[in-house]
Amino acid sequence: MTALRRALQLRSARISLGLLVLVLLVGIFGGWLAPQDPLAQNTAAILQGPGSGQWLGTDYLGRDVLSRLIDGTGRSVFGALEAVGVAMLLGIPAGLASVVFGRVFEWVTLRFVDSLMTLPFIIFAVAVAGILGNGPNQAMLTIGVLLSALFYRITRAATLGLTSAQYVEMAELLGASKNWVIRVHVWNKVLPTIAVTTANCLAAALLAVSSLTFLGIGVQPPVSTWGGMLASDLNFLSQRPWAPVIPSLMIILTVAACNALADAIRDTTGVSPTARTGITGPAAGAGSAQGIGPAQGIGPAQAGPAQGASAR
Repeated sequence: MTALRRALQLRSARISLGLLVLVLLVGIFGGWLAPQDPLAQNTAAILQGPGSGQWLGTDYLGRDVLSRLIDGTGRSVFGALEAVGVAMLLGIPAGLASVVFGRVFEWVTLRFVDSLMTLPFIIFAVAVAGILGNGPNQAMLTIGVLLSALFYRITRAATLGLTSAQYVEMAELLGASKNWVIRVHVWNKVLPTIAVTTANCLAAALLAVSSLTFLGIGVQPPVSTWGGMLASDLNFLSQRPWAPVIPSLMIILTVAACNALADAIRDTTGVSPTARTGITGPAAGAGSAQGIGPAQGIGPAQAGPAQGASAR
């Protein structure tokens, strides 16, 4: 919270947070805010332009685009939040534990994380959907598992850099346990780095959710999502060439707000710029099947305070 309060001193952080809160509120109350039923079809008003009855027009089944956009906000945003929550639960405790529980645990977790970071994003998501079923929770679990490697790397690197500080070594000489040292001396200083990573991963997760729903993985029609609306609009560019701009703009603005908030937290807390996730965007994985770029500025020797961490 201290890191967020410092970040809010910047105008860019206030604007970004305000936009994210607005998107979150629309996601929570979207069912009540939608002017029409997002699933109601009207074959007499197919592919209509904006008008008094439909502010953003209708789609290929005559459904109100604005209602579907509002209704799909919650699934897109909360899907990204679920994925990041899974990643934090898996990555942060493991990253801290790798510093505490010795070389065997460290070696095993590092090899597991390295293997995760080599997996092609889209192929892995499709494989999990084929094994566990094509549902929203399975898709978010897939994204969370892949993003957990980033939290593990960042948390471990930041923790290693702090455990070599003189005041930490003095506490250990006085008999303090590693658990106590991490809880009292390390955790609060690692939080700003985790906050930056979380904001960046929210942007990456939203792109991942949009990419998967664009491909029909996770949430399937007729349920609305930003990625699903973008996919359906691309089939009718000759009739409504401007239609894909609407869901694309929502994705772009939300992702930009997350990244701007991460930059503000980094700038006001002194977190090293290399603590950024280094993700080029899972949306790129829809075409290249790579999604999350392994080792793009997130290696143990590149995460700011963890210089020399790999020697441990």
